[in-house]
Amino acid sequence: MNIIEETGQHIMSTYGRSNVVLDSGNGATCEDTVKRKYIDFGSGIGTTSLGFSDSEWADAVCAQVRKLQHTSNLFYHEPQAQLAKMLCEMTGYSKVFYGNSGAEANECAIKLARKYSFDKYGKGRHTIITLVNSFHGRTLATLSATGQDVFHDFFFPFVEGFRYVKANDIEDLHANLDETVCAIMVEYIQGEGGVKPLEDAFVKEIRKICDEKDILMIADEVQTGIGRTGKLLAGEHFGCMADVTTLAKGLAGGLPIGACLANEKCADVLGKGAHGSTFGGNPVACAGAVKVLERLAQDGMLESITRKSDQIRSRLSEISEISDISGKGMMIGIALKTKKAPDVLQQCLENGLLVLTAKDRVRLLPPLTISETELQDGLDILCKVLEG
Repeated sequence: MNIIEETGQHIMSTYGRSNVVLDSGNGATCEDTVKRKYIDFGSGIGTTSLGFSDSEWADAVCAQVRKLQHTSNLFYHEPQAQLAKMLCEMTGYSKVFYGNSGAEANECAIKLARKYSFDKYGKGRHTIITLVNSFHGRTLATLSATGQDVFHDFFFPFVEGFRYVKANDIEDLHANLDETVCAIMVEYIQGEGGVKPLEDAFVKEIRKICDEKDILMIADEVQTGIGRTGKLLAGEHFGCMADVTTLAKGLAGGLPIGACLANEKCADVLGKGAHGSTFGGNPVACAGAVKVLERLAQDGMLESITRKSDQIRSRLSEISEISDISGKGMMIGIALKTKKAPDVLQQCLENGLLVLTAKDRVRLLPPLTISETELQDGLDILCKVLEG
């Protein structure tokens, strides 16, 4: 069987795939079906946070599969409760809702914000401000929340009630505030938008506005959360805690899960029947997520992410082709002077390195547990391609 041909014949062509069939992996190194090895600087777009098939993670997941793989949310189970307790204690939030993806977590945040405002102020206070160049998902509501025109086509009519302001433009933010606004939704670092971080003053102004006007601040940490930036949540870099934070990607180490965290102010907005998910909080996914959080809580783990980030930046700063390095921690965007990001991606692939792109930048999201050897070998390939 030709897997690439079979995929093309039977799966909708919604992805721009590279012609590589991955077969197995360990740590930050994987292998395709013809036994060619690759170092992974992409983590499945920030998802395999502990790398491929981490032994502790795999043991926890397999043990749960053999015990109880699923039950509806009409019953209780231990992994779901354990994970919720850990998330709330580690982040300071009060309660969590589980979904299966970042888009679902963001859908929950949107519903929560609108109901919070409806319950207190009635109809008409439903507008959610998001940022130009943002990305919040591919469902109709989260596409509508996404502040990129390229996504606002084909699927008309889009969901109303979203307004876009320029990132880091406080004046534009204030110009778009009115009595219909119920929430401001941001990514601290715009991942799909080119790995572009928000400025400290802009984040603090959003928090100030939300406090003064009793509107919710929503942080989409689907890509930036779970240690990716060297903090458990990227908001910690800004000394900021949003009213609602969404998580997904790296939370369960490669299994599908989304989480919407709410503070005490809005933790009880969504009551019985107001929202739901068949697979949300699945026992196996929760078991994987518990293990990820346990590893992140180990002494020195978050510090090691910052140390590896500094190592990457130091090495890349020597490359003349690079005009700018953006992001935080192990979420890095590389702006190029003459080369094109897709060309660099392809050349890296041919030389045994998996990288990503974001807009016109090369994007790096290595596993948080990448070894020193894997990191150095991957940087050798990347630097060779950039210098070539």
